[in-house]
Amino acid sequence: MSLRLLGPLLLSLILAWSAPTRAENIEISHISLEAHDDTYTLDADFEIELNPRLADAVDKGVALYFEVEFELARKRWYWFDERPVSRQLMLRLSYHALTRQYRISRGPLHQSFSSLPDALRVLSRIRSWPVLERGEIDAGTEYQAALRMRLDVTQLPKPFQVSALTSRDWNLASEWRRWPLSIKAPVTEKAPQ
Repeated sequence: MSLRLLGPLLLSLILAWSAPTRAENIEISHISLEAHDDTYTLDADFEIELNPRLADAVDKGVALYFEVEFELARKRWYWFDERPVSRQLMLRLSYHALTRQYRISRGPLHQSFSSLPDALRVLSRIRSWPVLERGEIDAGTEYQAALRMRLDVTQLPKPFQVSALTSRDWNLASEWRRWPLSIKAPVTEKAPQ
């Protein structure tokens, strides 16, 4: 290979390598954590925008898996942060050509929709997801909660996984949203004597 061709080739490789590798088309718009007896449930709203390549892949029968991740961390001065809680929720978006329906699946449950925007609207709303049990954390301790949603490219068919390595169109994720969390000790009432 001549030196004259090597210069532009190296420049294009450097530019491709330094380009951002993540397209942020998921935004977190709302998070709430509510206590229910011994469990805490999470409600979250996301704004999901599929680029044309992802929408076309779904229309051609490629299922997209979205992973919602919740973590709870406690800072420690003497070692790495402790992560007592880590939960994942997998949501599957698919299209069935025979019925011309989009489907959102969460475990064994699924729901069908006539249009992609309707399916994305439901996919973007997480409700009553149990993420925490009272026994997993210490009352009165300061924690930092974190939440994100991302397209799990490892669940794609193998040819698409290779394409995802080289194309930003397949990298769809939100930033981690972090907030402080402190669980108060339950108040116990004394019986009148």
